[in-house]
Amino acid sequence: MLDIKFVRENPDAIDTAMANRQTSWDREKFFELDDERRAVITEVEELQATRNAESKKIGALMKEGKKDEAEAAKEAVRAVNEKIDGLAERRTALEQEQYDFMAHLPNIPCEATPYGKDEDENIERRRWGTPREFDFDFKPHWDLGTDLDILDFERGNKLSGSRFTVLGGAGARLERALINFFLDTHTSRGFKEWWPPIVVKRQTMFGTGQLPKFEDDAYHVSGDNFLIPTAEVVLTNLHAGEVLDADTLPRRYTAFTPCFREEAGSAGRDTRGIIRQHEFDKVEMVKFAKPEESDEELESMTAEAEFLLQQLGLPYRVISLCTGDLGFSARQTY
Repeated sequence: MLDIKFVRENPDAIDTAMANRQTSWDREKFFELDDERRAVITEVEELQATRNAESKKIGALMKEGKKDEAEAAKEAVRAVNEKIDGLAERRTALEQEQYDFMAHLPNIPCEATPYGKDEDENIERRRWGTPREFDFDFKPHWDLGTDLDILDFERGNKLSGSRFTVLGGAGARLERALINFFLDTHTSRGFKEWWPPIVVKRQTMFGTGQLPKFEDDAYHVSGDNFLIPTAEVVLTNLHAGEVLDADTLPRRYTAFTPCFREEAGSAGRDTRGIIRQHEFDKVEMVKFAKPEESDEELESMTAEAEFLLQQLGLPYRVISLCTGDLGFSARQTY
């Protein structure tokens, strides 16, 4: 969530950032809420000062035997307290409304993020390897996997519904081998492995910007809990509410988890094969770093992902997402 003080002092920067993201924000609404909340705080402070002054009078008046005047002062204090209570309720309502407003305001893209309207304007940064060419008509993975008996879409549908797949034989072994390869590589290169829970509280989902923006894509479970859409959610929140010693940074974390997504917004998209599954496996990397070192650490983490692909001999491209395609909580994405 953006800092309210920053938004208050830099509304033009927010205008530019939201325009670059191909969205908008209600600047007038923000300042209406902020001004009223601050006015309520000021009024409460003034009433508290009045109450304190009247309260002091009561003792003095009682000592002087001026009971009628003391009772009048008590009545004045009661009236002030009622006003303060009413204003406290209004302040609570305003702060909740302001909190909800800020929760729906996406992050500000950094200078390195290219401007663009949508995914068609993402920028290719570099390539590695040469894409393979074949002298035969090759099959899409959903046909090849079925023919090899390593992907079973029909049984996945029978067990759990659409967009679930059963992996069998070499498919199951390949999944397990890739997970181990990724984790073993990351840990050998300085990452600490975690094995976190996959059911989390609402606040944990909120902590990485999954909520409130993507609530329709989240799997709800008992109470107000959720199945995680990515291990990033649990890794990023490991230190929520803690203060980390700067000398211990950067902290490099990795974890494997199954991931769950409703994919509510994928209607009309190509969902054949194992694309946009409701459940999938993922190995994630997360770093905790000093703000001034975050860009450098992003480059380093991107290099770690590239290293895995290079070890597997898989040609790839590195793409910078433009401002119009950037994720809600991201400031830069490769």
